[in-house]
Amino acid sequence: MSDSVETNEEIVLDDNQIICALTDAVKPAKSKELTLQSLIAMLNEEYGFEMSDMERDFSYAYVDLDGKNKRMKIELAVFEEGKPHDTDCLIRICIVQDDKTKSKDNKKGVEATLQAALEASEICDFGLWTNGEEFHFLQKEVDEWSNTQCYDISDFPGAGQTMEDLEKWADKVKPRKPANDSLIRTFKRCHDYIYGNEGMKKTAFWELLNLIFCKIYDEKRRFIPSPTGESYRRKFWVGVKEQNSDEGLKDISKRIKRIFEELKTDPLFSEVFDGNEQINLSDRGLAYIAGELAKYSFLDATVDVKGTAYETIVSNTLKQEAGQFFTPRNLIRCMVEMMDPGENHRVLDIASGSGGFLTIVLDHVRKKITQAMYPELSGLYLVEKYNSPEVNERVKNYAERMIFGFDFDPDLKKAARMNMVMAGDGHANIFNINSLDYPFGPKTDELEKIRLTIQRSIQNSSDKEVPYDSEDGRGKFDLIFTNPPFGAKVEVDFEISKRYELGHNWSKDTYGNFQMGSVSSSEAPEVLFIEQCYNFLKPGGRMAIVLPDGILGNPNTEYVRDWILKRFKVLASLDLPVEMFLPQVGVQASVLFLQKKTSAERDAAINGEDYDVFMAIAENIGKDRRGVPIYIRDEDGAEMLFDYKKETLFSDEHGNNQLKTRKVRMKLLNDDLPKIAIAYNNFSRK
Repeated sequence: MSDSVETNEEIVLDDNQIICALTDAVKPAKSKELTLQSLIAMLNEEYGFEMSDMERDFSYAYVDLDGKNKRMKIELAVFEEGKPHDTDCLIRICIVQDDKTKSKDNKKGVEATLQAALEASEICDFGLWTNGEEFHFLQKEVDEWSNTQCYDISDFPGAGQTMEDLEKWADKVKPRKPANDSLIRTFKRCHDYIYGNEGMKKTAFWELLNLIFCKIYDEKRRFIPSPTGESYRRKFWVGVKEQNSDEGLKDISKRIKRIFEELKTDPLFSEVFDGNEQINLSDRGLAYIAGELAKYSFLDATVDVKGTAYETIVSNTLKQEAGQFFTPRNLIRCMVEMMDPGENHRVLDIASGSGGFLTIVLDHVRKKITQAMYPELSGLYLVEKYNSPEVNERVKNYAERMIFGFDFDPDLKKAARMNMVMAGDGHANIFNINSLDYPFGPKTDELEKIRLTIQRSIQNSSDKEVPYDSEDGRGKFDLIFTNPPFGAKVEVDFEISKRYELGHNWSKDTYGNFQMGSVSSSEAPEVLFIEQCYNFLKPGGRMAIVLPDGILGNPNTEYVRDWILKRFKVLASLDLPVEMFLPQVGVQASVLFLQKKTSAERDAAINGEDYDVFMAIAENIGKDRRGVPIYIRDEDGAEMLFDYKKETLFSDEHGNNQLKTRKVRMKLLNDDLPKIAIAYNNFSRK
C-alpha cells in the first residue's frame, strides 16, 4: 500500500471527530466508529472488495417467522461487484458493536444480530460480527427442506473467492497483507484470549511468541527449495470449519506442534530456544490463535506495521525495569534516517531491548538494496520486491555480518530475536551480556560467540585488511544507535564503573582544564554508556544516542561535555519534548549525533576547532502526554483533512498484479521528526 498527498482542502474537524472513508461524512470518533473504519479498510485492502460496492447503515425489509413485516439494519453491507445496492445483490453482512458489547449479549450479540440478519436475508450467506476486540464469522446454509442453519467459520471468502477455495485450498491460499491496524488488533486479541481463557496470565506473551515463531518459520519455508522437489504448501493454516469438531481441533494441534518441534532444530531459530520448550495451549485455544495468525502474511507486512504490533504486546508484557523504556518508532526512524546506514556499515545497539533500532536499520538497508537491484521500479512495484528471494538473500547476508545487539535482559534478547525474525531476517547477532562489563566480565559462551561472530564479520567485509588491536568488539563498529537505561535507580557495580575514565571524579586545574581524579563512588549509567560507545566505534565511526538533558546542561556534568568534545565531532543535537517518552516515563531528553575523531583529528583540535553543528528542536512528535495522536490543525485549532491517493497492489490466483487507486481524506500527524531528518540530510550534503 502506498499513500501520497495530493492537495490540501479547506476541511477541518473538531476534536474527537473522524471522516468516514466510505462516505466522506464527519463522524464522532467513538469506539464503534473507529472499529467500523478499521473494518472498511480491512475489507477493501485485505479482502479486495471495492469501496463502491460497500454501504454503511444499510437496512432492508423482511418477514419474520410469525409473518410480521420488519426491517433489519446492518452497520456495513457488501454487494456484488458493480451491482445495485439492494438485497438481491447483498453478499456480506457486517455487524459492528462498541467495545463494551459482549458477543453473547442477548440483544446485541452474535446470535441476536448477525445470525438474525443472515436468516432474514434470502441471498447473503456470509457475515461477521465484531466489537473491535473479537471477530466472529458465520456461514448460512439452507437445506433442501428450506431449513436455515448458521455455522461458525474462521474467515469468509474475499472478492473473487468462494468457500470452496478456502476449504479445498486452505494450505495453498496466500495469506493477506495486513491493512491499517489489523495486525495490532490481531496480536492484542490473541494475547487477551490466552490471558483470559487459558489460565496463563504469566506466560501468555511467550505462548503467543512461540506461535508467531511457527508462523514466520512456515512462511520462510517458501524461499527454501524442497529436498523432494515438492511445491511449497503452508503447514501453518486452519481450515475455515476445522475448529468446529474435536477431530479438527486435534488435527490443528498436531500440525502446529509439529512445526514447533521442527523449527527448534532449525539453525535460524535454535539460538532462541533451549530445546525443551512446549506449546501448552489447549487444542481449542491453539486452534483459535493459529486461525487468527494464519490469515496474514507477516513477511509481506511492512516493518512498521509488524514492529508496532509486536512492540505493543512486548511493552505491555515485559514490564520495564527502573530507567528502561522502549524508544518510540518515529524517533528511531528519524535517528536511522539521519545516520543513513548502508550495506558496508557494521551496526550495534549496546542496549538493544526489543530490537527496535536494529529492525529499522534492517528495513532502511533493505530498501536501499531493493532500489539498487531494481532501479527501473518505483512505488508499490518496488515495494513488492522487498521480500523477493533475491533481496532476502542479500539482506540475510548483510544482517548476519553487520547487525549486532547487546542487552542484559535474557527475555529481551529473545524478544529482540523475534522482532528481527518478523522484520524478515532473524540472522542478526543478539547477545545477552552486560554491555558496560564487556569484554572483562565473566568468561561466558556469549563472549566467545561475540568474538567469533566479529571475526567472521570482518573476514567477509570491506575492513578485512584493517589491522585491529584486539579480537573483541571494541573499535569494530561503523554506527551505533542506542537509548541506554538512565536514572538514579539504575545502579552500576563499582568494579565496573572504576574501569571508565568517566567513572572517576574530574576537576579543573589552574588553567581551566579538566583533570581525572579519584574513582567516583557512583556514576550515572548513561555517562558510562557514552564512553563504552566510544570504545566500540571505529575512528570516524558515528553514533546516535538518547541522553537526559542534564548531561548537556547541568553545571556538574561539564566534565562529561568536555570529555565528549575532545573525543567526538558533534554532528547534530536534537532536543525532544517531554511527551516523547510519555506515557511510559516522563523524562526530558535529547539525541546527540557524534563522530569519533581519528588520532590526527584529536591532535589538530588542540589548537581549536571551527565547524557547523546541526541543531533542531522537535516541538511536535505526533502525540500528547497520554499517547493520544495529535494531528495538524488550522489557525483556529481545528484538525485539518488532506486529500490522499491510496494505492493497493493485488495479485490474482495467476500471480498477475493489479494496481488499485482511490482517493481518501485523512488527518496528518503533527510530527516534526520526519522533517528534521530531511533537513539534516540536506545540511550534511552541503
